[in-house]
Amino acid sequence: MCDTLFGPAIGEVVDGPLEKGRLVLHLQGWREYATPAVTECRLLDDVLPDPVGHLAQGSAAYGALTRLTGVREGDTVFVTGAAGAVGTMAGQIARMLGAARVVGSTGSPDKARRLERELGYDATVLRGAGPIDRQLARVAPDGIDIVLDTVGGEQLTAAVHAANHGARIALVGALDGQLSPDRAGGSAPAVLDTFRLLTRGVTIAGYSGVDHPDVEAEWESRFGEWLRAGDVHFPYTTVRGMKHAPGALPALIAGRSFGASIVEL
Repeated sequence: MCDTLFGPAIGEVVDGPLEKGRLVLHLQGWREYATPAVTECRLLDDVLPDPVGHLAQGSAAYGALTRLTGVREGDTVFVTGAAGAVGTMAGQIARMLGAARVVGSTGSPDKARRLERELGYDATVLRGAGPIDRQLARVAPDGIDIVLDTVGGEQLTAAVHAANHGARIALVGALDGQLSPDRAGGSAPAVLDTFRLLTRGVTIAGYSGVDHPDVEAEWESRFGEWLRAGDVHFPYTTVRGMKHAPGALPALIAGRSFGASIVEL
């Protein structure tokens, strides 16, 4: 039995109590026609130069970096899953907030090149190209001050190993467990050196948007300013047409997309 994929979508009002022709954001996912209640719709304004920007997943990265870790001038930031929807935004946001060096992880040499050439990452480590902790030691020889982790697993283990004194780690995803063929998606174990956490005064916290309801409006305001100034970009992979929509999620999971995956109807 199949159901419509849940998630944010932008639609044009064609009938109902809202003004026809207005664009709204709702959570009824990929479908040609949706029937959300008025209370489930958010009318979109011109805070962003392009409506598709409302589908960017930068809010979580911005919230984690401003509410949980802070970014200080001179910080070295490590973003796991840097070529994903959150990661492609996170590195740019960290730079805008004052980070001196931004390092990301990905599983593709082509994505690594794009992260460095297009999104301003200073260096990348490659999953499957040797132990992550050794790669981090090479590209971040002075250690890491902030970690924005979307993956967990070996990459989080390596990040703790490279953490400087007072490092701050924000967890915004757990893809290592969620996408594991050996798990049902509800757990993501990782081995962490608790002695290092203790002796180096490292903090770890999970980020949830519902705990920070003020973040969304603040993020959109700054995102709009940065987009208009050309300081940041919203990378996404477009899938055109409903008939191709079923392949979008498998392609995302298989790592064949860069940034967010947007189905355009």
